[in-house]
Amino acid sequence: MAKERTQARREQLAKMRAAQQRKERRTALLMWGAGGLVIAVLVGLVGYYVINERARSSLDGVTSFKYDAGGHTAARVAYKENPPVGGEHNPTWQLCQVYDEPINSENAVHSMEHGAVWITYRPDLPKAQVDKLKALVTGDYLLLSPYPGLSAPVVVSSWNHQLKLNNADDPRLPKYITKYKQNPSTTPEYGATCGGQGSTNLPASQNPLPTVAPTPEPSSTGTAPVPDPTPSASASATPSS
Repeated sequence: MAKERTQARREQLAKMRAAQQRKERRTALLMWGAGGLVIAVLVGLVGYYVINERARSSLDGVTSFKYDAGGHTAARVAYKENPPVGGEHNPTWQLCQVYDEPINSENAVHSMEHGAVWITYRPDLPKAQVDKLKALVTGDYLLLSPYPGLSAPVVVSSWNHQLKLNNADDPRLPKYITKYKQNPSTTPEYGATCGGQGSTNLPASQNPLPTVAPTPEPSSTGTAPVPDPTPSASASATPSS
């Protein structure tokens, strides 16, 4: 009988130990599983943040165009894009600074030919948003002005490139400025000034342009000078890669 009781106790203890070991294994598996789940969630959140941030700040949304430089005209130009991104333009460039009313596109395009970035915004953009745009114009080769009829609240343009934005807080705006302002690869007249002699600081209301270029006056010899050829202001737009 004693041997049987001893054997029974041993079997009972073995069962208890086995049950305890199973419980410990389940607890360990639960802990490892919970830890793995937390790690997976953290990795997913970090990945989502990185992908989302890259999408928000990527310049893949920039549209590229193909305009030749050098075409001058004293008349208004019927640009295909609004705001324009290239084409023939006024011989006088716009002084790079902040403007509180619209400026002539023909003068601004000349500034972009010199490497300027032109930031335009809808006239009804909230003042707080406009103030943020003004804070970006801290150096040369930057133009800022309201532009009636924009297809987006904010549009930033340079020669042959343009990006439409929903607000002044878009992280792509400073990246665009950094990339395209005075970019030697995209600026037709790299190194040309954006101010000084040959520029104007007048808004469009004080600087009206004729719809037709004036006829050149005859020279003293009776022969009118031959005007420079002016290329067409149309171009095809292609998304930037």
